[in-house]
Amino acid sequence: MWRQLRNRRLAGEKFRRQHPIDPYIVDFVCLSRRLIIELDGGQHAELRKAYDLKRDNFLRSRGFGILRFWNNDVFDNLEGVLGRIQRELETIIARGS
Repeated sequence: MWRQLRNRRLAGEKFRRQHPIDPYIVDFVCLSRRLIIELDGGQHAELRKAYDLKRDNFLRSRGFGILRFWNNDVFDNLEGVLGRIQRELETIIARGS
């Protein structure tokens, strides 16, 4: 995923990897568009559901949008995942954020 997001390869937007936001470290973030991308492994299915919800609520309260993808979706359908991120960026840009 990082290979596809780095160096402004997606929609010309700058992403950071493993970036701290207050008490959390997010997988990927486009600070200028306030969009966080999280990749989840199987442990997020049940064990971390409450933690992820609390974390997401905190980050949203700070003005960030969050897209979550399963790791297997990235491996099996990278183009679809990138397309979803692209569409979200276009929506944010159209809103003027």
